[in-house]
Amino acid sequence: MTKISNSSYTTSLITIISVFFFWGFVAASNDILIPVFKEKLHLHQWQSQMISFAFYVAYTIGSILYYIISKISGNDILNKIGYKNGIALGLIISAAGTLLFYPAAQNVSFPLMITGLFIVGLGFSLQQTVANPLTIILGNPAYGSQRLSLAGGINNIGTTIGPLLVSYAIFGRINSETSNMASIESIKTPYLILGLAFLVFALIFKFSSIPDKIDAVEQKNDDVQDKNSALKYPQLVLGMIAIFVYVGVEVSTASNLPEFMKQELGFSTERVAPYISLFWASLMIGRWTSSVGAFNLKGGIKNIMNFAMPYIAFAFFLIVNKIASHDITPFYIYALVILVLIGADIASKGDPAKQLFIFSMLGIAALFIGMLSSDMVSVYAFISVGLFCSTLWPCIFTLAIAGLGKNTNQGSSFLIMMIMGGGFISLLQGYLAENHLLGIKWSYLTGVACFAYMVFYALKVKKILKSQGVDYSKTK
Repeated sequence: MTKISNSSYTTSLITIISVFFFWGFVAASNDILIPVFKEKLHLHQWQSQMISFAFYVAYTIGSILYYIISKISGNDILNKIGYKNGIALGLIISAAGTLLFYPAAQNVSFPLMITGLFIVGLGFSLQQTVANPLTIILGNPAYGSQRLSLAGGINNIGTTIGPLLVSYAIFGRINSETSNMASIESIKTPYLILGLAFLVFALIFKFSSIPDKIDAVEQKNDDVQDKNSALKYPQLVLGMIAIFVYVGVEVSTASNLPEFMKQELGFSTERVAPYISLFWASLMIGRWTSSVGAFNLKGGIKNIMNFAMPYIAFAFFLIVNKIASHDITPFYIYALVILVLIGADIASKGDPAKQLFIFSMLGIAALFIGMLSSDMVSVYAFISVGLFCSTLWPCIFTLAIAGLGKNTNQGSSFLIMMIMGGGFISLLQGYLAENHLLGIKWSYLTGVACFAYMVFYALKVKKILKSQGVDYSKTK
């Protein structure tokens, strides 16, 4: 692949992973918008999930447009305009979407708001098509999942503070004691500021040191190289389904949590924000833990960081909520749950297939504990799903594009397309959560089915890649 200097590599990586923050901020903030719009506009649970649906389906539409335009032009879009211009264009599109939040908030218009989110998602689709594979192939692909986990950790700084800031904008105080203070009109300011940030970063990317093109990584199997379509690679096709269900379980678990806490524990809408924040912080905790492998640490230092990094991330969550004047003492118990994550990370030994298998099994266990228990035990069990979802994206993405060579960009676009799972599966769970069907608690069986598929993919893809001469367990 194209060689870049160490200093250029570091600068490029830092610049690239900065956009991961924006994706997280918007995605997690949706979980605060859902119960507020449901309450103010008297929506059914499945109708409120249209917020997630519109946002995540935009990724699919964006990827389809990417594919169609590339086919019509006879050349891959990113190869034509370059990676820097691709991310900058995506940021400008997202900035245009944030402008709709002003009239949407002013008129309390649900259709306008989800249209704005849809356009933001379109921009994110292009950004993700560039940033994810670029993060993986900037260095040794065997460590690509760890670099992507590092980027995901930045993403989850956004997911941790996003719900808190949007809650502050809506309720006047992050921990408001009265739902009467809720004001949908107040959301226009943070989203307009976010739009301005998109434009600033578009300029930064335009003039950054990020390489416009990076040659495809050489393959070990000549027969694999000759394939002329990404869809001819079974690891990608099965990986597309894995991305669909992964994003689905992650989004649906969080977006249905406010309703679960309202029905089962009597929580009011405005009191849910710190728990939603903890769910997304859990992804940050897991990704920071996994990212230790990206720094090539050795021996005792690596062992220390394996234990220290998750608690540094947890401390970040506690500090943010303390600043927000929340009572953080109920969250201390969560430190014990983090020990399970640390053990699972050590057991996976940095092998993306093994990590996908172990974490998916733990996700199933967490969901069953949540459904079979009660009170705050069930809440923390559902929140811990965030811990076990934390590294699944980088694992699946790394495994799915392994060996694609010149088809890597196309394969990345197809994977981004499947982010629509966040919309479809959250909508499905919202529908099943109706009292005459499964009810809110047992609707989480939807997530169990998602994790079960990822267990299957972890086992299947390892065999597929070995047959193509790719074995990450031997390249560590």
